[in-house]
Parts: sequence; C-alpha cells; structure tokens
Amino acid sequence: MRYRPLGATGIPVSTYALGAMMLGSLGNPDRREGIRIIHRALDAGITFVDTADRYGDSEDVVGEALKGRRDAVVLATKFSGPVDDDITHRGASRHWIMQAVEGSLRRLQTDHIDLYQLHRPQPGTDIDETLSALTDLVRQGKVRAIGSSSMRGSEIVEAQWVSERRGFERFRTEQPNYSLLDRQIETEILPVAQRYGMGTLVYSPLAGGTLTGRYRAGGENANFRSVRTGMRHFRDERRLAAVEQLVALSDEVGIPLSHLAMAFVTAHPGVTSAIAGPRTMEQLEDTLAGADVTLSDEILDRIDEIVPPGESIGAMDMVYRGPEVGDARLRRRPVEERAAAEKAAEAA
Repeated sequence: MRYRPLGATGIPVSTYALGAMMLGSLGNPDRREGIRIIHRALDAGITFVDTADRYGDSEDVVGEALKGRRDAVVLATKFSGPVDDDITHRGASRHWIMQAVEGSLRRLQTDHIDLYQLHRPQPGTDIDETLSALTDLVRQGKVRAIGSSSMRGSEIVEAQWVSERRGFERFRTEQPNYSLLDRQIETEILPVAQRYGMGTLVYSPLAGGTLTGRYRAGGENANFRSVRTGMRHFRDERRLAAVEQLVALSDEVGIPLSHLAMAFVTAHPGVTSAIAGPRTMEQLEDTLAGADVTLSDEILDRIDEIVPPGESIGAMDMVYRGPEVGDARLRRRPVEERAAAEKAAEAA
C-alpha cells in the first residue's frame, strides 16, 4: 500500500480508502462479515475509512470494528443527507450539525472524528452558517478537520474565501466522483483543490460497478442491475460501448479492468485516495490485489483516446448535479414569459 499526504493537513493516508457504505443494511447486513472486511482492509495497510450518517447502520459497524484500533485509522464521516423522515434531521444548519455530530460520535464509539464532511452542497443554507458551526466543533476537539463533497469549483472557492474573511476553519478535502468514464473534474475541481492545498478523495472509481467487467454491452447483468436498482447508467449505450473498449485494452495489457480503473484515478497528481466500497470480502480482495499496479504513459495515452481528458461519457444517476439542473423551474422561464417573448418577436 502506498501513502500520500491528505492535502496540506500533514496527515498521511493510504492511496486506497475503505468506503463503508455497503457494510451494513444498505449492502451487506451481516455485521460480523462487515467487521472482518474492515479488519482485513486495515491489515492490508489501508488507514483511511469513510462512511456517513445516512448509510443505514454503517457507522455502527465501523465503530464496532475499530475497537482497539481507532488510533491507527483516519476516520471520516459525512452529514447533511436525510437520516429519517424528520425534516429537521438533515441539511447544513448549525441546528442540525450540532445534533448530527453527536449521533455520529456515539455510533462510531469515538470521542472525535478525524474528517467531518458536508455530504452535499446545501444551496438554501448560507455557507457562513455551516463553516461557523464546523469551526466550533474543531475548537471543541470533536472534529479534527472538515471537508466537502460534490461541490462545484465556484462553491469550493466561495467556501475558502468565507473561511479566510471570517477566520473559520476551511475545508481541507473535497470528495468528488471520478473514474475512467467520469473525468469532468479534471477541468476544474481537481485544479482548484490543488490550488487550495486540499486533499481529494474520489468516490465510485469503478463507476458504480460498471468498471468491474460484469456489466457488458448486450449482457444480461447490466439490464438486470438497471432494473433492480432503477439506475439508468447501467444501460447507457455510450458508457457500455466505452467499457467494451476499456475491456479490450485491459485484456491487451494484461491488467484486470478493476485494477486498471483504480490505478487510473490514483495516477492523477491531484488525487489523494480512491474510495473503494466493497460489499463482500471477495470484492475487497480483488481491490487489494491491484494496489501495486502502476500505469505507463502509453496506457494512459490509450485511455485518453477512449475517454478524452476532462470529458465524461454519460453520468451516474446518483451524482449530485445541483438544483439548477435538477429543478426544471430553475432552467425554464415561466410559460407566460416564453409565450410573451414569442409574440413580441412575431410583432417585430
């Protein structure tokens, strides 16, 4: 296992991080196996574990697994997503952050969180409010560092400026989506994070399972997976066509596709760690088997020909895109205004 500094924090972390979302009720409900998976990852040299309060009982599984090993782990969790039906139990307000952190500390069975992350941007909440609350948590010793996830470049810059002007703790990390198929963050997010000395922890390096090689064009697995999960990216013909080219490259160079995918994202100088989210021990062992894989410039050039730098082929359904894209009312003028504009144009 290799190690890199977590941005400018001075904390060394493994280039592979263990994502615990699937360890618990959302993925593998067998808690004992979840604990064994975490222990195996730690024994293999992984020092970074990432979870979130909204991942079912994942925090409970992680807390149980880290008994006696807590000091050897950089422990990260996230807040802001809904954890139940109560509308006040979500978001990035001081009101919720102060409750959320106590719940995470209790479930994780620890007195501090090494990295506390805003899971998704909250456009309806002033970033000043969020950073003020998080700064208090750092000063209280409950949190060591703070981070963000799925922020756009402009949002990262705004948060950094607010921290500087107001004397708040600043986001030390960003957690974006990045894979062989999803390279859009290369154009802005990664350069901005590098400029501010932020560590970057990329999620879904296997594109939600698409880059395991199990979901192929014309195959039943992709269609079954899309029907079972409701996620359209498993049947996106453009993505599946690119996967076929990547499978051919994988076979040619003799590197399993999943190993190729993990090695690709960690090759970028702006990436600190790639978050692998196994559901089974078999999946973890496959990931660990590729930890020493290094891609040559020739292979990286071949990948650039399949998916050009800074571009993405389709997109995963679960990726945050912001209300400006998701809410039609924010990208369409009211019908009355559109109709009036057309009439004015005709009259002219």
